[in-house]
Amino acid sequence: MKCSKKPIGAFFEFSHYFLNNPIYKKFTQVWKILILDKAAQDIISPLLPVKYLRDLGVTLHLLLGTRREPLTDVPAVYFVSPSDENIDLMSEDLKKAMYDSFYCNFISPLARPRLESLASAAVHGGAVAQVQKVVDQYLNFISLEDDLFVLRRYNENSAFSYYAMNAPGITDVAVNSMLEAIADGLFAVCATMGIVPIIRCPKGNAAEMVAKKLDQKLRDNLRDSRNNLFTMDGVRMGLLQTSRPLLVIGDRGADLATMLHHTWTYQALMHDVLELDQNRVTINNVASGKKKDYDMGTGGTDKLWNNHKGSAFPTVAEAVQEDLDAYRNSEEEIKRLKQAMGMSGDNEAADEAMSTLLADTTAKLGSTVTSLPQLLEAKRLIDLHTNVATTLLDSIKERKLDVLFELEQKLLQHSPLDQPVTQILGNISNQEDVLRVLIIAFLCQETVTQNGYDQMINLLKERGIEESALNHVQKLKSISQLGSRVASAHTEEHQGAGTKTISMFGKLLSHSSKFVMEGVKNLVPKEHNLPLTKMVDSLNTPPSSAGISSAVGINQMIGGASQTPDIDETFSFFDPKLMHQPTKDTILQTRQHPAHDLILFVVGGGNYVEYQNLVDYGKRKNLARVTYGCTELVNPTQFCDQLTRLGRASD
Repeated sequence: MKCSKKPIGAFFEFSHYFLNNPIYKKFTQVWKILILDKAAQDIISPLLPVKYLRDLGVTLHLLLGTRREPLTDVPAVYFVSPSDENIDLMSEDLKKAMYDSFYCNFISPLARPRLESLASAAVHGGAVAQVQKVVDQYLNFISLEDDLFVLRRYNENSAFSYYAMNAPGITDVAVNSMLEAIADGLFAVCATMGIVPIIRCPKGNAAEMVAKKLDQKLRDNLRDSRNNLFTMDGVRMGLLQTSRPLLVIGDRGADLATMLHHTWTYQALMHDVLELDQNRVTINNVASGKKKDYDMGTGGTDKLWNNHKGSAFPTVAEAVQEDLDAYRNSEEEIKRLKQAMGMSGDNEAADEAMSTLLADTTAKLGSTVTSLPQLLEAKRLIDLHTNVATTLLDSIKERKLDVLFELEQKLLQHSPLDQPVTQILGNISNQEDVLRVLIIAFLCQETVTQNGYDQMINLLKERGIEESALNHVQKLKSISQLGSRVASAHTEEHQGAGTKTISMFGKLLSHSSKFVMEGVKNLVPKEHNLPLTKMVDSLNTPPSSAGISSAVGINQMIGGASQTPDIDETFSFFDPKLMHQPTKDTILQTRQHPAHDLILFVVGGGNYVEYQNLVDYGKRKNLARVTYGCTELVNPTQFCDQLTRLGRASD
């Protein structure tokens, strides 16, 4: 998707202005300050490390709401939300003429009254000539990967959460405000990508309401053919697009099991076990008692992360071990280079000092100096992945995550179990893990007898686990929209799930390996499409070749009758470029040309399991680009908490 290029490009623009402005020609680079709010900080932090900002001449970045000293000879770049509070704070800065010049960049469009308020403040402070730019950037989303975005960073009280959308006491005003904000975020994504997509979504839920609002926003912007945000739509990267992009908006309620599923892939395990947030994880060092932060967003330079973030954990452990072995072969060269620089020691301070002294030691090192930065970076990345992977391995062993993953795959696939679920869970000590497995088992059975449900509740009570989450899911299945039809949809849509076990760990069985895999199953997940990926596939498959079974499964998933295989009857179709309502022939004609640019957006929260499943699907189909987005990324612990709160609220 290259979402990340938009914010980076914006900051390049700021930098280039300062470098090329005739006033500053005599300086090699003009230093400036960057003023942010919390929302802008969340947008920038996964994309622009401090070093990158320094390269652009940003030597100081401050929060708008903090106390700031006047710097009347320094230009200021603002990147903030256009809220009343922020406008008031910026107006105060203008009235005081706190900076040499003002570059005002707003995350989302600035309303006319707020613009007039800023203008009045500039006149009052005599700073009109100092306001160089006021720009709507349309960046009210967070880009975590080139093909992954969220609208908000997760927090317990988020208005975008599954809990907020399904809370019993939610008002119509709150619902409309939430849907409007989601549509604004999706419009910003479309503007950043430079596309006007065809929009598909299931009928009769929040996804359809978001789709309608987004369709109208795109239409409103397209009315002015010469001055809209999509003048380059259809011609991107110098290539004429032969098919339209497809945006599929799904609803979280269509697949709850995936949100609770114990995973087995690297990035998703980090999200589940280590609470990966904004591409960062924090690991506790038991020996030293200290915490260490690791940034997984390395700007594409980490080959292991790029190649294996979606791989099964044993594959990742082997890849880390291979890199570690390769690095050990270079250790003698590292030591020789340190000695040549008159340094010794293996700590991080020594490594950093080596990097800073490179410019002064070229005479000593000769031609080998150019390899030192690469070696030090390789060491840093190996240390990062070794520490993360060993921490994950400890959790896998402690919580028997491999056993739980294999069990849930069998439940999703409806494979026979060696023992009843309640008996298997007797060996699981983590209470949350027990609850997650029981909810998945409940969701994936077409019918659950009262006796079976009572056994689950009794197990929870015996283990001292609150049963509110399971009660909530039981109530969902008891109503018509999420009755037996949706239960069977989980059965249908998770077909193909499962694992195969490889008996040997290969290189990890060596005594010199960092990873002691004894007692851990070497599981490899089978390729299959999760429910929402299957929905995307069905909507992007030409009608002539779409299988009846796929259509039946999709209809069941959104609550339609299994006897109606026509997905065009159960999924809405929006094309902002059409002046009239699309006919059935128009829809069929559009579907004859499958999109090569696919976006799946999930209302109500998403996760890395679904993201990776969509990416794998795109690779199998050889698509030009697939992008996954959601209102927020939610790990299983957080989603369990939301279900529990919903259960309490409905008691």
